[in-house]
Amino acid sequence: METLLALLFGYLLGSIPFGLLLALAAGKGDVRKIGSGNIGATNVLRTGSKWLAALTLLLDLAKGFFAVHLVWLWLGQKVHMPEAFWGPVPAAALGAVLGHCFPVWLKFKGGKGVATNAGVAFGIAWPIGVAYAVVWIAVLAIFRISSLAGMSAVIGAVVAAFVLGALSYVPVLALIAALVIWLHRENIARLKSGTEPRVGGTK
Repeated sequence: METLLALLFGYLLGSIPFGLLLALAAGKGDVRKIGSGNIGATNVLRTGSKWLAALTLLLDLAKGFFAVHLVWLWLGQKVHMPEAFWGPVPAAALGAVLGHCFPVWLKFKGGKGVATNAGVAFGIAWPIGVAYAVVWIAVLAIFRISSLAGMSAVIGAVVAAFVLGALSYVPVLALIAALVIWLHRENIARLKSGTEPRVGGTK
């Protein structure tokens, strides 16, 4: 029951469409009708507002972090203890990403989960979150391709969890990584054809 409640809590928190709500509040219109139609920070950036995109990124990250962290507090655990492959914390982590990617309020059409999974990584263990952020920022700085950076980061989180000995979380992070990469399948096709847009507008 605790695991199911954690999954539901994570899903509901993750399903808050901050990108859409912020863009509407700022008078930028419905982000689902521009660019990729995504509600994440990358598409919010296409409204022309960097601060709005940055705020979306932070809030999407925060909902992943708090989905995991609040479940830790709920369970009364002050430090991160080993957990079975499937339990309340992994369930909350998965729920947060599922909520962001498939929000019930938006007919299950949401974002691609990169920022929310960053928050999940920090919530599980800060070294995993740091590894996630380093890979994300490094790949973005080198290649200027948001999708490539995001996919690299989710894989980086799985590798970091394995290397750091957080083996209980490798399965859920791997499952999330597979989901995020699947949601980027159109981006992967454009990467192969050399037509994936770079941050800044060039290809």
